[in-house]
Amino acid sequence: MTSVAQTLAEGTARLRDSSDSPHADALLLLAHALRRGRAWIVAHGDATPSIQEAEAFQHLSGERSCGVPVAYLLGSAGFYGREFLVNENVLIPRPETEHLVDEALRFIGDRPLHVLDVGTGSGAIACTIAAETNAIVCGTDISPAAVAIANENVRRWGVADRCRFYVGDLTEPVSAQRFDVVVANLPYVPTAEIAGKPDPVAYEPREALDGGPDGLALYRRLLGSLAPLVNPNALILLEAAPPTMPGLSAIAKAELPCSTVSVGRDYAGLDRYLRIDWG
Repeated sequence: MTSVAQTLAEGTARLRDSSDSPHADALLLLAHALRRGRAWIVAHGDATPSIQEAEAFQHLSGERSCGVPVAYLLGSAGFYGREFLVNENVLIPRPETEHLVDEALRFIGDRPLHVLDVGTGSGAIACTIAAETNAIVCGTDISPAAVAIANENVRRWGVADRCRFYVGDLTEPVSAQRFDVVVANLPYVPTAEIAGKPDPVAYEPREALDGGPDGLALYRRLLGSLAPLVNPNALILLEAAPPTMPGLSAIAKAELPCSTVSVGRDYAGLDRYLRIDWG
């Protein structure tokens, strides 16, 4: 029988041509198949997986070798120190998006402000803000399947009393409300640049990636609708691809002329999000 250590080594070898982090991916998938922590696997390399556990790991590592993202195989992804449920109906939360949360939390402080998360997907941003502050948070998404996942996450983190999700296009479901903070991580990949399989990104929902010819189609529509929705001295935070930031800044200044627009950088030092301080 093959030991845990040997199973891990074989899985790592299987993923070497399809993953940038084959050992880390194999370790996560093996831990999932064994229903054990990663530390247990390292400490018990001489243990023997059951036939069912070995088969489960082979299936998971086979899917990963075809490009399926680890988060979809595990059914969850980490974001801002929490694990959020994800599936193929939602974009996998990225570390870069944590910068939007950082900015929002600093602005909100302990005030019970009203926050809107447009294109909420898994609800990771909305749930995090609700969990970290006293804010009242709304999230919208055009996908009913995405909102279903967001609602699971809001219950998972116990913030259903201050965090609600609505199905609909951009701000349409909340057009009668007013907000102090608006956060959006809308599709911003130019259509021609969307990756194909086996790139893991190709397994994510296209409607969560495709930002139109220049990556800014949805942001044009969003920015054109925001002025009536935001309270005085509101904060607007928009994530986008680094090459699209000059264009996004220009749109923001044209649509919200009474605002101050600045660009924030991600962990790699790349222009990643727009901060708009509404006058």
